Amino acid sequence: MFKDYARLTVFFCCVLIGVQIPGVLKFYQQRVEAHLSEAQQALGGFEQTAQRHFDGDIQALVAHYRRSPDPVFQQDADSVAAIVERVDLLRQEWDAMQGGQIAQLWHFLGFADTRLREETLDSYRYQVLLTPTAIGWGLAVALILSVLAELLVKLVMPKRRSRRFA
Repeated sequence: MFKDYARLTVFFCCVLIGVQIPGVLKFYQQRVEAHLSEAQQALGGFEQTAQRHFDGDIQALVAHYRRSPDPVFQQDADSVAAIVERVDLLRQEWDAMQGGQIAQLWHFLGFADTRLREETLDSYRYQVLLTPTAIGWGLAVALILSVLAELLVKLVMPKRRSRRFA
């Protein structure tokens, strides 16, 4: 009986882990979107300058700033290049999070920007979502983790043979 309750407890805990997945993925998407919007806004004025003077080529603007004899422009070149790099990174993150949920989870776990992932997990507040997607994730994760836990227990504690005394 205790074994059955332990299994149910493991299963239930796995469900609770699984129902977090859609919320975490959505929260990460929102964080990426907010950072991207902010970075694009910071780049906006430079893009307008690049549009007016360099046919929209932001890299030509950065190169022009680097070649300037004015040290202020040279330093600004590094700042503009950093913003451009940040916008590119965030666009890649945004694109990666536009696929299906399994692709999103795969990206989030293995390929997401480390700083953004850590920010997301640090500020995420656990919640029990009762949407069909969250329930599906919960049951799928519970089934997979419960089977893995059962296999682990069987590997660690092989079934003992009972000895009968005659």
